[in-house]
Amino acid sequence: MKAIIYCRVSTEKDTQETSLERQREELLQLADQYSFQVAQIVEEKASGFDIDRDGMMEVIEAVQREQIDVLLVQDETRLGRGHARIALLHFFIKENIQVYTISHYGKLQLSESDSMMLEIISIVEEYQRKLHNAKIRRGMRRAVEKGYRPEKNLKNVGENAGRDRKEVPIEEIVRLRRNEMTFEEITATLRGFGYHVSKATVHRRYQEYIKNQDESLA
Repeated sequence: MKAIIYCRVSTEKDTQETSLERQREELLQLADQYSFQVAQIVEEKASGFDIDRDGMMEVIEAVQREQIDVLLVQDETRLGRGHARIALLHFFIKENIQVYTISHYGKLQLSESDSMMLEIISIVEEYQRKLHNAKIRRGMRRAVEKGYRPEKNLKNVGENAGRDRKEVPIEEIVRLRRNEMTFEEITATLRGFGYHVSKATVHRRYQEYIKNQDESLA
């Protein structure tokens, strides 16, 4: 299996250089013990409470780019401290990355409280996804009830539909807005019908339309 090694110390003191070296050597031995193929070694000096670390971003990018199977760290606190640690553990679990540590001489063994916290986060994420999908379906249903006809607006449905479907149908935005739908509902509706737009874009296009209308009447 392909592995990445992550070593971290929290200060810039020269004495910490030996700690980085020790972590690297011990983790290389751990990788050899389990016959892992080490694809990359990342070392950094940064606070564990900060999730936006250059080294950790390297690890995340490697996981997403190189199909990493295993992350090797001295112990779970090297990943991070406090909320940053939980957030990173959740990320690696979602990416199906196995975490091996020196402190456990193998796979990371989560505490009961950490396992419960991660399970709660997963449940919340699942319900957020369901709520998001429900919002899209509700917006689509309301739009159709108020006269929106997607079959008249989605052009070239099929292999070459990508570019046309990214265009923002300003006429539909205006009509749905006049039917008292919120910008969030309009955005969710358009996404459900294949338009890849953000709430900010929908709002901006609507404001541009209103401004142009006002100027033409002036």
